Amino acid sequence: MGLGNQHQKTNVRSWHFILHTDESLTPEQDDTLAGLDSLNDGRIGLEEVRGVESTFVCYFEANQLTDAVAEALALFDDLPGVRIRSVELSPHSLDHNGMATASVVPAPF
Repeated sequence: MGLGNQHQKTNVRSWHFILHTDESLTPEQDDTLAGLDSLNDGRIGLEEVRGVESTFVCYFEANQLTDAVAEALALFDDLPGVRIRSVELSPHSLDHNGMATASVVPAPF
């Protein structure tokens, strides 16, 4: 492994974020999700209020947050009809990601 690869590997961080769907998952999508290894490997967890909201809590390792989000979003290609509406960095996410500073104010709820 060259020095460049070692440097790149040391910059890998664990990122936490939340993906919001545009609609709640249907029962068929829930069934499909249950059978997808790619979305059941511990990096993504479904939280939902049936018929109201579906969110996915994500923990990914990557050099940059954008890389982690892109990797997570790519996994949804295997879940037909599910569209991600937004990516959220919650107060926990900001703290976990080392982004909580006096100049960062969480969005109001």
